[in-house]
Amino acid sequence: MTARRASSAASSVLWCWTSCTPDAPSQARAALRCALDQLGFDGEVISDAVLAVSELVANATEHAVGPYEMRLRRTAAEVICEIEDHDPRIPKLPAVPAARPFSPAEEHRGGGLDALCALLSERGRGLHIVHELTKGAWGFTRETRSTKTAWLVLPVDASLLRTATVTRSDDGGRDEALESVDRSYDVDR
Repeated sequence: MTARRASSAASSVLWCWTSCTPDAPSQARAALRCALDQLGFDGEVISDAVLAVSELVANATEHAVGPYEMRLRRTAAEVICEIEDHDPRIPKLPAVPAARPFSPAEEHRGGGLDALCALLSERGRGLHIVHELTKGAWGFTRETRSTKTAWLVLPVDASLLRTATVTRSDDGGRDEALESVDRSYDVDR
């Protein structure tokens, strides 16, 4: 999962932040949700991507040095979301279990509120969540001697894209439909 997906497409920066930015994962989710909506993605694809990127943003903010940058790159077959930080160390990836990572274990049943709180406070599940949500299409790459990028891939499936209608509000407060076109290949709008 550290191999880089080849791409010659230019990146568009969605959002930049520092370690002092309040609630960075929430702001990243909002920026990505808006961008994917404008690209024509819908429903579960957006929700899964937003949750996966939220995990990567939280990890970068907690474990790496800023400033940070979230970018989108569009190719003919996929949209790649990248999170760059200024720590070149690639994290050791935990082994992804063959079984579902959150299925209940008999030895952890019972125990009341204390056991539930202990289970919920466990850490180290974020990359497993990213793996599940992206179906394994994610990883890390070292960009320069001082940066690395976490990335995930969203396949472009024509059946998941909807047609976007671009509107403009005129001086009278009415929305005027300018065009109705497929914006699925227009990242740099």
